[in-house]
Amino acid sequence: MFGCIVAGRLVQTNLQQVDVNKYVFELSDAHSINHIVVFLLGTIPFEPGYAATVHLLWPNKSWQLLGALSNDKPSAIFRLKSTLTPEEAAARMPSISAELGISIEPLQAVEQQMQTKHQQQHQQDSTAMAAPTAQSHSLVPASSARAEGSGNVAGMPFQAAKAFSERVLQNLYDYAMSFAARQDPSTMGPIGSNAPVQVLPVRVFEDWYASFLRKVQRDPDTSMQQD
Repeated sequence: MFGCIVAGRLVQTNLQQVDVNKYVFELSDAHSINHIVVFLLGTIPFEPGYAATVHLLWPNKSWQLLGALSNDKPSAIFRLKSTLTPEEAAARMPSISAELGISIEPLQAVEQQMQTKHQQQHQQDSTAMAAPTAQSHSLVPASSARAEGSGNVAGMPFQAAKAFSERVLQNLYDYAMSFAARQDPSTMGPIGSNAPVQVLPVRVFEDWYASFLRKVQRDPDTSMQQD
């Protein structure tokens, strides 16, 4: 009734029934699997009102819901993410085997599981986007980054934020132009009609940013108020 293909391998037909309406494929060398396709063979459709959930089981881990199959969606491709740590995978290579489980269930139960999965994934994505990174280069402290109304930008009144941005840009311009070197336009290619050309090393911007970031981190309030 079911088949699966691991990317780069032949079609697997070693399906085993382990319980009523529950089936398992054994996946050898599972650590090397990136994508897998699961599908109905087309010989036996689901009975009306039924579908199937697809799960993955890594050694000594819990079953992980990947997705679902139905008569309306008879195939699906999944990108596998090992729940093993790099150390665990290295210790068990190359003999790691995983199991791909298929469970035929009422359509309503399948839809409920998929809805829960999508909600959990959405929450995880939202948390990941909201969490600051360890190497964040934010110029505004996190404690001040909460907007307090439509007239605020990252916790600052709009006019104050506008003035601060203008000071930062002016500071960058003045700093960068002090390193500008005039270049013969004839050596620069067709970028203009022999107009004066000034060249800035990329290092100038990197140095300015590093210096400005140190000032902000050392004294955020003063940096926001002074040029």
